[in-house]
Amino acid sequence: MLVFISSLFFLQISLHSLIDDPDVAADFSKLGNEIQDLEKAKADLIHIDVMDGHFVPNITIGPEVISKLRKHTSLPFDVHLMISPVHNFIKNFADAGSDIITIHPEATKDLVSSIEKIKSFKKKSRYIFKSRNFN
Repeated sequence: MLVFISSLFFLQISLHSLIDDPDVAADFSKLGNEIQDLEKAKADLIHIDVMDGHFVPNITIGPEVISKLRKHTSLPFDVHLMISPVHNFIKNFADAGSDIITIHPEATKDLVSSIEKIKSFKKKSRYIFKSRNFN
């Protein structure tokens, strides 16, 4: 089961494929409890989309919220940073409790350097190209 905290603040839950259903909207005032419930339901990880309103049009959560959520679960956090300049914020998200940090090459001046920075914090790194659907 994969669990996503998406850009539209929906929890998307799936046993074999992702469900994009607004009927499973997360109540952010109870998100810690909801994540604990998902852990009990055998979720594999929590995917969190982070947006800055600049690199992509939406604004979502930051490292402070991830840090508070970290206290509610031992599940890995897969944090997708859709922010620019991403390099400047890698440490913040690593320190907040991210286990996997996904970045966009378009959001950094030096992809290799940013990936090395992620790895220096003993985090897994991934990169993904920006979709045409943003901006």
